[in-house]
Amino acid sequence: MEEMMRTFLALRRMLPLGIVLGCFMLPLNALSATLSGSVKDVFGKRVKDAVVYANPLSYKPAFAERPQNVAMDQIDKEFVPLVLPVQIGTAVHFSNKDDTPHHDYSISPAKKFELPLYKGIPVSPVVFDKPGPVVLGCKIHDWMVAYIYVVETPYFSKTGEDGSAEILNLPPGQYEVLVWHPRLSDQPESNGKRLSLSQKEKVKVDFVITMKQVWRTRPTPNVSY
Repeated sequence: MEEMMRTFLALRRMLPLGIVLGCFMLPLNALSATLSGSVKDVFGKRVKDAVVYANPLSYKPAFAERPQNVAMDQIDKEFVPLVLPVQIGTAVHFSNKDDTPHHDYSISPAKKFELPLYKGIPVSPVVFDKPGPVVLGCKIHDWMVAYIYVVETPYFSKTGEDGSAEILNLPPGQYEVLVWHPRLSDQPESNGKRLSLSQKEKVKVDFVITMKQVWRTRPTPNVSY
């Protein structure tokens, strides 16, 4: 703050007040930090669908404006996407784009529900109001599985094919950066990294995680359910 005031006074001596104020009336994201995360397994393979999130330690995070179109679809008898990260309090729309009915459910402590789904018949969204992983299944197609990971912070992202994710517009401060994946063999806190972010800083955090082996079988094609 002191450095900003010195800059303000120096510019005030050289420029009209209106121009100086215009320089300082920048959007908040012009001063915010950017965090990029890279996730690999112990064999050096890039990990897709890992949730990278930053929990503020020096201030209480505000609730971001809720996205209106957060969706978990059923396409070709699979959940899409496989992993959906959301902030606590987000309403997720479930839609059936198959000709066959589905019956989604979860018995996870973070959210328990059942939701029959029929093509073309809308249902009320499900609000995820507790943090943690929510495992989704279908009572009709038992190979179907997906994950909704609910975080308390508005600062999160998900890795793509290259194992990288980017979180924008973080206010300066101290954070604990964590990673979660459905196959993570331990708790996110075991891989957490603490860091301090300053204005307009760009920081990269690399994670190496241990993955559990998972096998999932699906019926052979042309078998109707």
